Amino acid sequence: MKAADIFDLKGRVALVTGASGGLGLRFAEVLAANGASVALVARRPEKLAEARAKIEKAGGKAVGIEADVLDRAQMNRAFDQAEKAFGTVTILVNNAGVAHSTRAIDLSEEEWRRITSINIDAVFFWAQEAARRMLKANAKGSIINIASVLGLSVSKGTVAYAAAKAAVIQMTKTLGLELGFKGVRVNAIAPGWFITDINRDYLTGAGASMTRDIPVGRFGQDGDLDGPLLLLASDAGAFMAGTTVVVDGGQVVAIRA
Repeated sequence: MKAADIFDLKGRVALVTGASGGLGLRFAEVLAANGASVALVARRPEKLAEARAKIEKAGGKAVGIEADVLDRAQMNRAFDQAEKAFGTVTILVNNAGVAHSTRAIDLSEEEWRRITSINIDAVFFWAQEAARRMLKANAKGSIINIASVLGLSVSKGTVAYAAAKAAVIQMTKTLGLELGFKGVRVNAIAPGWFITDINRDYLTGAGASMTRDIPVGRFGQDGDLDGPLLLLASDAGAFMAGTTVVVDGGQVVAIRA
């Protein structure tokens, strides 16, 4: 079988949270470029419009849906709108998330709950809703949770984020166990340090020396997550469930060595 066939997503409907920029937008673009119709979910309508226009200009199909991932009513409406536009969502990329840089003794309860609510609660409930709808429609599908290398190792000032991403990895294992035999595969991607608009100034400035701890000698770039994403979204990953694909340039291996 040719790679173009096994990674083909024609006829699939994808929903990507946090899709207005950064990794989420890249995920949406890659899914659309490989045939999926994509529902872009985020809170910034102007950025959603730009993202949709970019995908459509490249020949893809997309719809922008404004929603807060912590609002259950907005979540349900987002799935309804995606279904109205394209049909049952059969690929969910649970990408929306937030980080912090506060040391543990200074972390407020409010900040702890904000980080864990978005990075744990929202991930679970969007996965739950996607699975419920796939099963109701008797449709096989794939749920891809975006974890982090910090769910496997830690650094100072990341206690809430690291704990949340570790929870995502364990959640992925459990959902993979429960849903795999029903035709809904649940897996995760754990990226290492990737340069995005949010961290570009830091990683190209004061944080540039961090590449010394990455065996391949650089930070992640556009394209480095395309293959893992397509593997888990397509039939190429048909026998994968409950696993986390680490894409970190060898960082975790170096820490454990």
